[in-house]
Amino acid sequence: MMTKADVTAMIRAKKREKKITWSEIATVAGLSEMFATSACLGMNSLLPDAAGKVADFLDLPAEAAIVLAEYPTKTFAQTVPTDPCIYRWYEITGVFGEAFKELVQEKFGDGIMSAIDFDMEIEKVEHPKGDRVQVTMSGKFLPYKSW
Repeated sequence: MMTKADVTAMIRAKKREKKITWSEIATVAGLSEMFATSACLGMNSLLPDAAGKVADFLDLPAEAAIVLAEYPTKTFAQTVPTDPCIYRWYEITGVFGEAFKELVQEKFGDGIMSAIDFDMEIEKVEHPKGDRVQVTMSGKFLPYKSW
């Protein structure tokens, strides 16, 4: 029986082998780059149609599409903050952090986003379903160096 971790490993291998970007996978799935990447990394689920498209695109076994559509268990190894607002930010990092890392390194290379040379804005955006918190972050890319 395949697990989310098994499917993630297969996706990473096929992505590398076929030289496919997360953006290409997201386009096939019909989803945003961040969400599709997070789902492929096991932190979200795809609707069955999108899961089938991704599995077909990557030449994965049929069972992989079933696993991609299964609800994930979102667990993190670190101590969880208890303040509700901070906890949600922690949850966002846990769910989308690995996808964020993958996309930054795919677009910029091996490195990190600076938290020193960094800007973040929080805006309130009115929305018919309830006001939204809009977070805009901008950090200088810092490549790792070889020596």
